[in-house]
Amino acid sequence: MTRNGKRVAWVTGGGSGIGEAGAEALAADGWTVVVSGRRQSALDAVVAKINGAGGTAEAIVLDVSNATEAQKAADRIVARHGRIDLLVNNAGINVPKRSWKDMELEGWDKLVQVNLNGVLYCMRAVLPTMRKQQDGAIINVSSWAGRHVSKMPGPAYTTTKHAVLALTHSFNMDECVNGLRACCLMPGEVATPILKLRPVVPSEEEQARMLQSEDLGRTIAFIASMPARVCINEVLISPTHNRGFIQTPHSRD
Repeated sequence: MTRNGKRVAWVTGGGSGIGEAGAEALAADGWTVVVSGRRQSALDAVVAKINGAGGTAEAIVLDVSNATEAQKAADRIVARHGRIDLLVNNAGINVPKRSWKDMELEGWDKLVQVNLNGVLYCMRAVLPTMRKQQDGAIINVSSWAGRHVSKMPGPAYTTTKHAVLALTHSFNMDECVNGLRACCLMPGEVATPILKLRPVVPSEEEQARMLQSEDLGRTIAFIASMPARVCINEVLISPTHNRGFIQTPHSRD
């Protein structure tokens, strides 16, 4: 926290789901939150909700797969607020054609560009500012599939999420000397809009037993609340009713 108490967080994929819940939880804890994503209308709705509840939020339209635009977003935040204390790398996608039998190279490339390259681009964009501050935290939202290989998410999603875990640990190895820390957040099934892209969409009853967005929002706020001396390297979190344990073909999307 700065001398005047201001803490600035940048949340990618902040227009819905985990990103939206994380932004709301951070704002409730007093963070100034900048949400980014590809849809202006969704971002505006999140900002209005946070500001209407007494928080402070603003939006930047961004496709994280564009390295230049990611850097511009970081520069804009620093120009406006003077710092970036937290990056929540939440932007991520999957595609319906995800198994070896029907996967397409276009889909593979798209997932790698957003789920892996986009994470790196945003980390790299905030790094000079955080190094200068000698303080800063990053939360990379991976997946249960980043720790456990399963069939349901598909090879591209599983591979990118495993890579995000490795990227997070690599960051901590190099940047701990600069007072920086990163956490890889790996949730199991979460009832978010991305479920609609599954080949078989879970029923409402099944989704009610999953983790909910607000559960992850609270987790993000908890990680962000820890003092600078604490690095939570990983968080592996799942529903109590874990379908990956009960029904082998199912795993987090």
